[in-house]
Amino acid sequence: MNPSRPYLMRGLYEWILDNESTPYVLVDANILGVQVPMEHVNDGQIVLNVNPSAVRDLLINNEAMSFNARFAGVTQNVYVPIVAVLAIYAKENGEGMVFGNEAGAPDPSTPPPQPLKEVPKAPLGSEKVTSIGRPSLTVVK
Repeated sequence: MNPSRPYLMRGLYEWILDNESTPYVLVDANILGVQVPMEHVNDGQIVLNVNPSAVRDLLINNEAMSFNARFAGVTQNVYVPIVAVLAIYAKENGEGMVFGNEAGAPDPSTPPPQPLKEVPKAPLGSEKVTSIGRPSLTVVK
């Protein structure tokens, strides 16, 4: 199956906008292919405001997120491979999702990112699962 991250990103982006909030994206700037203004990177991460009023030509496809934006008055092209996106959330209330590891995600042996104050402790869809195991089928007669 295709990775779910780009589909979730697009859906959450629309949901945040529909709720009249500002979508922020947390990015691991150390992932190969990330093109962001490095002077704004802190501890290997950058938070990007992807509100339509802050960016131009936003594209979120299955490979990457790209757009044009002004940083310190200078227009720059931003390119973020989907695997480098760590979270998408609303600036105003922290509602959103922190992404875990899946096929194509960054190596889990790298240290986890430091959480931001705005990122919720229990992201959407993180209901507690009591047991995780291999699914099994039972014949019922």
